[in-house]
Parts: sequence; C-alpha cells; structure tokens
Amino acid sequence: MRNRYLSLLSGLLVLLLFPMGPTAQNSKACALRCPPKSSCVNGNACRCDPGFISSSGEVFTDPLESCDDINECGPPSLAYCGSSADCQNTEGGYHCTCSPGFEPTSGATIFQNESENTCQDVDECQHRPRVCKGRSICINTKGSYTCQCPPGLEFNPEDPRDCTEKECTSGRNPCHSSAHCLSFIGSFEGCCYPCWKPIPGSPKGSNNTACKDVDECSSGKHQCDNSTVCVNTVGSYMCHCRQGWVPKPGFRDKQMTTICEEIPFPTWTAPPGIKSQALSHFFKRIQDLGRNFSSASVLNTVRDLLQEMGDLLENPRDLKTLPLSEQRFVVTNLLFGLENVLRGVSKALPKGSWTFSSSAGIEVSLEVQAPSYRNITLIQNRTEMMLTWDTVHDSGDSGLAVVGLLSTPGMHRFLAEAPLVLDAEEPATLHETHRGLLQETSHILLSDVISAFITNKDAENLKSPVTFVFQHSVTPEPRQKVHCVYWERGQNGSGHWDTRGCWVTSTRDNNTTCQCTHLSIFAVLMAHYSVQEEDPALTVITYMGLSLSLLCLLLAALTFLLCKAIQNTSTSLHLQLSLCLFLAHLLFLTAIDRTENKVLCAIIAGALHYLYLASFAWMLLVGLHLFLSARNLMVVNYSSVNRFMKKAMFPVGYGVPAVIVAISAASRPRLYGTPTSCWLHSEKGFKWGFLGPVCAIFSVNLAFFLMTLWILKSRLCSLNSEVSTLQNTRMLTFKATAQLFILGCTWCLGILQVGPAAHVMSYLFTIINSLQGVFIFLVHCLLSKQVREQYRNWLRIKKTKAESENYTLSSRTMSDCKHSEELFTEPLCKEV
Repeated sequence: MRNRYLSLLSGLLVLLLFPMGPTAQNSKACALRCPPKSSCVNGNACRCDPGFISSSGEVFTDPLESCDDINECGPPSLAYCGSSADCQNTEGGYHCTCSPGFEPTSGATIFQNESENTCQDVDECQHRPRVCKGRSICINTKGSYTCQCPPGLEFNPEDPRDCTEKECTSGRNPCHSSAHCLSFIGSFEGCCYPCWKPIPGSPKGSNNTACKDVDECSSGKHQCDNSTVCVNTVGSYMCHCRQGWVPKPGFRDKQMTTICEEIPFPTWTAPPGIKSQALSHFFKRIQDLGRNFSSASVLNTVRDLLQEMGDLLENPRDLKTLPLSEQRFVVTNLLFGLENVLRGVSKALPKGSWTFSSSAGIEVSLEVQAPSYRNITLIQNRTEMMLTWDTVHDSGDSGLAVVGLLSTPGMHRFLAEAPLVLDAEEPATLHETHRGLLQETSHILLSDVISAFITNKDAENLKSPVTFVFQHSVTPEPRQKVHCVYWERGQNGSGHWDTRGCWVTSTRDNNTTCQCTHLSIFAVLMAHYSVQEEDPALTVITYMGLSLSLLCLLLAALTFLLCKAIQNTSTSLHLQLSLCLFLAHLLFLTAIDRTENKVLCAIIAGALHYLYLASFAWMLLVGLHLFLSARNLMVVNYSSVNRFMKKAMFPVGYGVPAVIVAISAASRPRLYGTPTSCWLHSEKGFKWGFLGPVCAIFSVNLAFFLMTLWILKSRLCSLNSEVSTLQNTRMLTFKATAQLFILGCTWCLGILQVGPAAHVMSYLFTIINSLQGVFIFLVHCLLSKQVREQYRNWLRIKKTKAESENYTLSSRTMSDCKHSEELFTEPLCKEV
C-alpha cells in the first residue's frame, strides 16, 4: 500500500512539474512524462534531444530530470573551429565565425568545423590606404594593423595616427595661423591646408608662409552637376539645387554629389461624379498651366492660377444649380487643391515677399525666407497672420521656407450655410456663461475664407499656436457667439466647419483674434443662439417650495427625534433623510449664487454635491427598507431587517457619497463652481458624478416601490371589509403616491424635459421635488395616529368622543397591521 501511495504521489508531482508539451502529447504510450527538449524511448525512459543533456546522461528515467543546452564552445571543448575563428554557442548547437581582423575567402559568414574554415587576415593597410594619416606608415599585423612614424618624427598628441616633428608638437606654433606645421626630419615648414594656397608674395617653406582658401567654384575645379550651383566654403565647396529645383530621389541637397530636377506641377484633378461644364473648363485650364509650367515661369503661373479660380467663383454658371452636398464637395476640392498647388509651385519663387491678386478679388501673400529668428507677419485683405520662425522651419534645415496666406472671397456664397460642428467642450461653456437653455438657430460668416500654409513642415501639430486677426463689420450681440472655425474635409469628400484646435482669444467691435494649433482653411463665423431665459414663475415656485419644505423638514426631524412612541429603524432612516435634505435646501437657497469668490464657490459646490448625494443615498435606504419589510411580512422575519439596516445605513448613507465627492474633487477640483452658480461644471461630463448616482437611485427605488405594491396586493385585499371603506381606499392611494415623491422617483421628470413637453415637465419637476420635505412631514407625521396623539399630549388637547369610539372599533384590525407598521400603509392601519 505504501509503494502504491508513493507511486501515485510521484505521478502527481510529474504532472505539476511537466505540463503536457508537444513531445509528450505525441507519445501517448510512454509511462513517463518527459520534460521539454526530450522524447520518449521504449515507453519507459526519456532521451534528450541532440544538443541537450541531463545530469544523468543522455537517457534517463527520473521524471524530475531536465534537459539543458550543451555548450559546445565551452570547456571541455567539444568543437574546434580552427585558427583565426571563434566558436559561437547557440541553443541546441553552435557555429563558427572568423575572428575580428579576418574574413572568409569562401564568402560564408558562418561554418561548422575546422574543415570549412577559410578565414584569412584582412590587410587594413591595403583596403584602407588612409587609415594612417600624414607621414605615418601603416604596417599590417595578423588580425590588425599599426601606424609607425619614420625616424625623427613622433606621433601627434592630438591624433595618434599622425606623425609630426618635435617642432610642430612642442606646444609652440612656429607657423602662420593660416597654415599648418609640416615636419621633416630635423626641420619643419609651414604648409597650406588642402584646398588652400599660399598668398601671392608669401615665401613658401618658412615659418612666415601665409595661406588663403581656394575658391573651387570660381576656378572651375568643382564637380557640381549642371542642375546645381557651386557654393564655395572654407576649405571645400558644396553643390546647391538651383532656384525652383529639388534633389532627385536618392540625393541630398548641398552635397558634392547633389543632382537636382525641376519642381513638378502638383497633381490636381476634378472631383469625381460631378457633371459641370464650368468645372470641366476650369480643370482643362489647370492642365494647360501644368503642362507649360517651368521654374522660370512661376510668377506667371501663380497669376494665371488665381485668375482662373477668380473667374470660376465670379461666374460659377451651372455650379449654382448643383445640390448643396455636391456644391460643398466641389468647394472642398477647390480649396484644398488650390492650396496644394500654391504650396508646390511657390518653392520655385526667389527669396523675398510676394503678393499676387486676381480681378475677382482673390489674393495671396507669400513670404520666402531662409532661417532667421524674427517672427513672420502676413497681411491679406482684412486678415493678419502672425507666427514664429520655429513654427515654420524645422531645426537643422537651412533651405528656404515659404509661408502663404490666401484669401478667396468668392467662396463665401458656397460655405455660408455649411454645417457647424462645435468642439465637445464648447457647448458646455456656452451653457455655463448664459443662464437658461441655448439653442443655435443660425450662423453667418463674418470674414473672408482664408487659407494658411507652409512648405517645409507638417502643419497639423505645431509647436506654438498661430495667431489670426480677422476684421469684420458686424458687431456681435449678447446672444451671438463668435467662433474661429476651419474647413474640415469629410470622409465622403464634402466638408463642414469645425472648431477643434482653434479658439477665440478676444473679440472687439470690428475684429476677432484667434489662435490655432494647426494650419488649414479658416474663417470667423458668428452663430446666433436663442436663449430660453429662466422662467420667473419657476424661480418663485422653487424658492416658495423649498422654504415650505425647510419648515416641514425641521418639524419632521424634531418629531422623529422627540416622539418616543414611533422611534424605530424606519424613523431613523427618515430622520437622516430629513436632516440631509434640510441642510442641502438651506445651502441651495442661501449660497447657490455666491460666485464672487471662486474658492468659496467651489467649497459650496462640493458641499451641495455631497449633501444631495447623501440625501439620495438615504432615499435608497428608505426604499430598500420598505421593500425588505414588505417581503418579510410573508415570513415573519422582521427583526432581521432591522439588524441589517442598522449595520448598513450609516456607511451607505454618509460613506458612499463621501467617496464619490472625494474622487470627483481629487480628479478635477477646478470643475467645482461655474461663472453663474456654485454647482458642478458641465465640462467633460463632470456633472455625471452627480447625475449618474441619482439616476441609478431613483431607478432602483422605483423598482423597490413597484415590487412592494405587488407583494402587498394580496395583503391589503385581505383586510377586514369593515375598514375597506372608500375613504380608506383614497387615503391609501394618496399615501402610496406620496411615497413615490419621498423616494425621489419623480426626479425622472428631469430627463423628460425635452421637446414640446419640456415646459410642462419643468413645472412638474420643480413643484413636486421642491415639496419633497412637505410630503415627508405630511405622510410620516400628520397622517400618523401615534404622532397626532403625541402632538395632542404636547398641546394639551383632549380627544373627541367620536374619535375615541372610532379608535376602539378599529382595534380589531390591529393584529393585521402589526407587522407592516413601518410601510407606507402603517398610518392607515393605525388610522382604521
């Protein structure tokens, strides 16, 4: 038995140590579970794969063994690669390579053994004649080389591969500053650097030799291609592409071997699927300009290009009859196509400032400049653009860069009514800066449509924003909002106005200043917003309802606290709910508009956030208690409900809201407080830190309420027929409806404030929810028989005889209600 137990334990250990691999899966008949890099042999042993070995040898039966890589290159040496070669170990094998300073004559970089070794010494002195500088002598050695100085010379301390005489390395400079010291055995002379020559009249061979640079360009000693211009440098020269030419593919500019080609005319084709004679004629003229384009004719090409575009916009002919979607498709093609062609052909312009215009009013200003540290300002028609040089030019690029500003007034008629897409954060900002509901009704273009472009850099994500100043004759009114917009090309080839990456920095009577982090096609657009101002009646209802609720909540809290006869779990929950609602309403009425001090306003907003969340948390606990009490009526397990609620109510009622507010405040503290109220900002969905829990709670409470009604349906129907009077039925209906208000379920009316019914829903939402405290006091205090008795005791009021007889008669039904005393029917049971 003991041997069988050890065998079973050994098998389990094998399963844990060696999960089934491909080898083991293929050897299903093997008694052992072989480790990786091994295979089963004869059904009861394992053999390591070639290149691997275990501590027990090549074949083993111990399931705990492992197969490790054999280091064929290590001691004891199992592999010999021959002389001038090194062994390189690999997993499961090895290979040989020639040692540094040697190369294989066979061309194979790796081999397996000495018989394949063809490594021979590399003669560095032969392959690299200038490996030793100056007068030093290169001597090849096996696998390397050395540099030696002739007799009488020594190595230069600044370059150990160069030799010079002691006179040149002693620390003194015996030669002229324009020459370098050239040592001989026992002597020296001042010698000019390569590409330098002695100044005429300067003695050669003495320490007075003076040199000057050789101008290879003027002397004709350069090797520049005819497509380039030779530019002399100190001690050398470089070949620069001619104006209007660019390096051929595979070549770089400003090299001795640079070869260039003329700038091509950019491709510009008509938008597909558009049938228009005016458009066809325009693109036929563009094709003619492209065929006749040359760098020498760039000025005429730009003028003709603007004139053709101006003629098309001035007399669009059948373009005006196209559907709006097709018109915007065509305009998008024209805007981006014209910008692309101007960006391409402007590279052929000489350095300087250029302005071109057409008879139709289209104008373009171009600035062609080399790298500098000054800012660039372009003015076109009624628009000014300002940007820094590093925005235009990449660091290290010394070529010319072109900045362009194009104005196309004729585009206004096609783009004025194009759709506007606001940045996600901008609508929230509008709502926060204007009281009431804002709805965009229309928008107009205040400025010309302009296009800004650069040639030497990606213009999508600029290091620093570009500033635009747009002049306009229309002054925005209070309900009109000015936007800096750009034309966004859509996926279908059409487009729309967009505000992403652009913002307004200032707006005066007749000009607007914008900044953008990209370059594109821009304009200033003014949107008119209809503002649904706050309804004065709603304001009055809010303040009157909350004031009345404050009084009722205070009375209810005192009742729950002082009336000993009704104190239980239910009254504890309603006491905390009343306190939270009282503090929240009081702070709302007294401090919601205290926006003068931003820090104080943020604190008020955070306190309101917490108090209202805590109120809803207690509403959730009231709804849960209502449901659990109704369910336990059927099983007579009421005590368990009380125990559960006593443990959970304070952590849930006060702890969970504190966690939510803490997370919100830690993540985005600046979003507490708005310009018009001390509440949560709408930016980036921050209000969902309140709306999310509120929507969840009133949805859950509504479910609790409906399930409670369903559970109590049979219970209420079984009450004594003597008490099932019409009056009691109406009272039950009223209390059930009031319970909906107390549980916060009516906050769902806030979601329904859309469409034609928005105004009605606003009134219902305000009236019902502002009176929540009144419903709490009415249902749980005034309509409670025990509470009314306590009030009479406090006020020294005697009961009437009729009330006493009615109370005695209804005592027969008390046994039916004793387990439901904390439900919304509890006052009814006590009443009857």
